[in-house]
Amino acid sequence: MTRFWQEPAYVHGTPPRTGILLVNLGTPAVPTAAALRPYLSQFLSDPRVVEIPRLLWWPILHGIILRTRPAKSAKKYASVWTDEGSPLKTHTEKQAKLLAGFLTNAGQPDLMISWAMRYGAPSIRSRLDEMRAAGCTRILVVPLYPQFASSTTATVIDEIAECLRHWRNLPEIRFIRSFADNPGYIQALANAVRAHWLRNGQAEMLVLSFHGIPRRALDLGDPYHCECYKTARLLGEALKLPADRMLVSFQSRFGKAEWLQPYTQPSLESLAHKGTRSVDVMCPGFVSDCLETLEEINIECREAFIHAGGERFGYIPCLNENDDWINALMQLSITHLGHWLTDARADPTTLSLQHTLATKRGANN
Repeated sequence: MTRFWQEPAYVHGTPPRTGILLVNLGTPAVPTAAALRPYLSQFLSDPRVVEIPRLLWWPILHGIILRTRPAKSAKKYASVWTDEGSPLKTHTEKQAKLLAGFLTNAGQPDLMISWAMRYGAPSIRSRLDEMRAAGCTRILVVPLYPQFASSTTATVIDEIAECLRHWRNLPEIRFIRSFADNPGYIQALANAVRAHWLRNGQAEMLVLSFHGIPRRALDLGDPYHCECYKTARLLGEALKLPADRMLVSFQSRFGKAEWLQPYTQPSLESLAHKGTRSVDVMCPGFVSDCLETLEEINIECREAFIHAGGERFGYIPCLNENDDWINALMQLSITHLGHWLTDARADPTTLSLQHTLATKRGANN
């Protein structure tokens, strides 16, 4: 195998470009067992996702999981699939298009905005190749995980690094590590909750369900747990919601090992058993609705809460194409692009500084 991939043809005088690559987790191409099998194989083969020694994990993965889980998962995907395809893929693509539009309106029409899936298609490699062919010499990578975890954000960085190992002419790369406490993101979440309350009334309890990770990861130093609670605290403060009206929980447990607790579904059942009749559930760790939010939360957990005696289950959708979120994503990108921007007037920080300097000059004249 050739160590370095072929570089695209270069035309002297071609101006360099700056690009933004949004990356989400991934999705099968279609909701079938045949499509789930390679997707799950790629996902569950990542050593950051499953930290079990390969000699132990490989027989379990290929001998049991990939023989039984694809058919079960396909039924779940089919229950949330839309005419446009996978919800996660659809929302991520729309977010990229909207971000490009927002940046154009902010005076940055020349940025190349692309999107990829960490697992499945379009792959990170294919998108990086497109950006390289388009002349991008500076690329900002934005993993769409608000809270950092080794099993999510770090896998994106791993894959970027693996691709660049085969490039001869390397670009400048920047990563957004996390945005768990970003003011724009928090404000977008708060506004989404307020809008839900305005339409449906306020439930007795707001449940914030984050994707789970093994407890062992926390014990070994993964910051994900702390970043989830930071987001929850800041959102509670923005909503002025008393601590006893909000619950943080973790969903999507896999396997028999202990994961971060409390678990979402048992927590909802416990609330119902103790007399809570209405809950609003939000998933701040996902910026796009997907299988884990639409099927696990809005179908499975809804049924569990009602079956346990609850009466009203309100699901608050992910930020998706919400204008507040796209604006927050734009501001976040602008901040991290920094001096890469060809037109500094689009940078709100620079605008504020220019205004301050102009005011001082006026005062001194």
